[in-house]
Amino acid sequence: MPGAGLDSTLVERVRTGDKSAFEVLMHRYEDKVFRLAVGMLKNREDALDAVQDAFLNVYRKIDTFRGESAFSTWLYKISLNSVYMKLRSRGRHEQTESLDDLEEILDPAKIRILMPPRGWSERADDKLLRKELSLKLREAVDALPEEYRAIFTLREVEELSNQEVADILGLGLAATKTRLHRARLFLRQRLSKYLQGDAA
Repeated sequence: MPGAGLDSTLVERVRTGDKSAFEVLMHRYEDKVFRLAVGMLKNREDALDAVQDAFLNVYRKIDTFRGESAFSTWLYKISLNSVYMKLRSRGRHEQTESLDDLEEILDPAKIRILMPPRGWSERADDKLLRKELSLKLREAVDALPEEYRAIFTLREVEELSNQEVADILGLGLAATKTRLHRARLFLRQRLSKYLQGDAA
């Protein structure tokens, strides 16, 4: 991953007590961690709490990072753990944010693998349709089991490689590809039903 050398330098500085180096690391990754958290949690406040917990754990555990994987991989693992803890602590009674707060996270036009090959490009300029389709995509992603939602978010939203996703989740590459394929099929089926209904 680009910037791995800078990450290593910053990690070493953090280990010596350099708080400014930790701030730089946070600035490098806080947006990515937030996108992951809000994509999983669907709530801005919960996502911000998860991000804060994640970086607090990174700071506390920095001496346990051995450099056997990229710093970003280690950070994503810690971040996902924070997200999972938040999901379990609040149970099934969570409140979701309005679409306005989340639509940029799951912009259907950016996730083209889910879109039908013809007809979408002309309709993608329709702002109302894009907003409505964003909601349908959000609902479909929310319906995925947590592990599939995590794989989809890391791969399609964060645009990490299959190998990076596998490393973060502690899965084999083949298992990661299989689960990603299943997640895409599920979402494509959900969106296909909506788009066919919309076109009718």
